Amino acid sequence: MSDDIQFDSEPIVRLDDILEPYFSKYHRHRCFLGLLFHQGKRDMVQINVRADDLPTLLQAKPSKNNDPDSGKNRPEVKGHADEVKNYVLKRVKRDKPWILGTLTANVDPEKVQLYPLGRGLCFVVIPRGVKLDITDGQHRKRAVHDLIESSNGELIANNDFPITLVLEKDLNQCQTDFRDMAQTKSLQKSLLLSFGEFEGTIGITKNLIKSVPIFTGKTEKIQGSASAKKRLIFTSNYIAKLVSCAFTNDPNKDLLNLDFDSASQSLIDALNQFFYECKDTRKIYEISPEDLTVNEVADFIDNCLLGRSVGLEILGKLLYCAYNKDVEECHFDSEKVSKIADLDWSRSSYLWKDNVVLTDTKNPQKPYKITTGINAIRIATNQAKAALGWQ
Repeated sequence: MSDDIQFDSEPIVRLDDILEPYFSKYHRHRCFLGLLFHQGKRDMVQINVRADDLPTLLQAKPSKNNDPDSGKNRPEVKGHADEVKNYVLKRVKRDKPWILGTLTANVDPEKVQLYPLGRGLCFVVIPRGVKLDITDGQHRKRAVHDLIESSNGELIANNDFPITLVLEKDLNQCQTDFRDMAQTKSLQKSLLLSFGEFEGTIGITKNLIKSVPIFTGKTEKIQGSASAKKRLIFTSNYIAKLVSCAFTNDPNKDLLNLDFDSASQSLIDALNQFFYECKDTRKIYEISPEDLTVNEVADFIDNCLLGRSVGLEILGKLLYCAYNKDVEECHFDSEKVSKIADLDWSRSSYLWKDNVVLTDTKNPQKPYKITTGINAIRIATNQAKAALGWQ
């Protein structure tokens, strides 16, 4: 529990004195202080469980062999539990805060004992041998289970995990509960980036949006795509790919090992230089978001490759060629940045023809289409490098 939370050291009545008789009577069973509540025509109770008790208290009952009625939730998604486990490990080893959401389980109410204490508090007794069936959280449970049984178990052993326990024995209702809880809409990548921590790729991306005028006020930070009608050109995800490519030549690195302040400032300087010097971007770079018109946004997106995700990714890969990896502080060669700015970044440039910009003869209103394939981006980047004499 956080040291910052203050508690009254002299409660009117010590809760320990009230609970001790229950703990003494049921010391052979698993006992918890719980919160009773009623929701959706069912009684529920929330308990907190120690990490090392979680694997033995909870059990997953996934469906098997193409038979949904053989279990209470979906089959485990291969690799997802490992993703959760790696997230926790990475955060713990870097001494950073982390969080796993509340798990939901169900149990036949006749198999547990509840002793109301008043004001919604209760004493919960779960006899030995009784398992709680997971409704939501099977991958989190598997991740904690694997961590506890591994050599890293001590890293999370002192943590607790909340469980919302639904007092329900009907299998059909349990399956319905799983379906209802599984209908959460996935978050857009731009929103995940916007709410991400202020470090690595995410932190640098946030700094660029604040400090590079072509991005400031012109970037969609919530939805997955930018709306020209809202006078937005880029998304946070577009810029994150540029950031990752500029330092690693790969669009999907987290950059947590970089000096954050140095990396942010060096890329801010390089991009401000680039967008100011590039004839295809200077107007959009200099104009304020308030003065930008919908037509100007639409024209830029249609005629300049840098108004697209693929254009920013190629720019990042070219900036990687200007990135000085041999010095302690992050630095981009300004002469090379100027050369990149001198390239023709218009959609009609020969540099992008037949690689990321393809002819579409079937649509006379829009006789081209943009492709974001890995091979197309590689070919376009190599074409630009050849034009710069960097091949």
